[in-house]
Amino acid sequence: MRSDVWSALGPSLAGAVFGAGWWFWVDAIVCSNVTVPFVQYLPGICASLAALMFNCVRREELQDYSPYDDESCRSRAWLFIAYVVSFVSLAGSVGILIQDSLLPTGPSAWTGVAGVLQCFLVLVSGLIFWTSRSPSDYY
Repeated sequence: MRSDVWSALGPSLAGAVFGAGWWFWVDAIVCSNVTVPFVQYLPGICASLAALMFNCVRREELQDYSPYDDESCRSRAWLFIAYVVSFVSLAGSVGILIQDSLLPTGPSAWTGVAGVLQCFLVLVSGLIFWTSRSPSDYY
């Protein structure tokens, strides 16, 4: 896909994917027969924060390398922490899916599946938005 088309359509696509992820979660909460505890909300919230975290890093900061520049080291460390948070949120949602499917008293398995879909789609939307930004968008 051409760069100018991707930078024009990418943010809209990222917003649609982000909205779809949260829509799956809201649908599962509304359709659940039992009250869903707040702990099950945390993976989606952490995934949203992780998507925000790695969108705070400019790609140009990662491409430049200078052994005496602290800015690129800070950007790489921030991006590493963002990816750790994103993978932990995805692992947490898979753990909640397993817990929901094993316990008969908890929410339905659809709540767990929706949590995994939510985390996955939110993180994909963050990556779509990060790759679609051009250097002129930063200033």
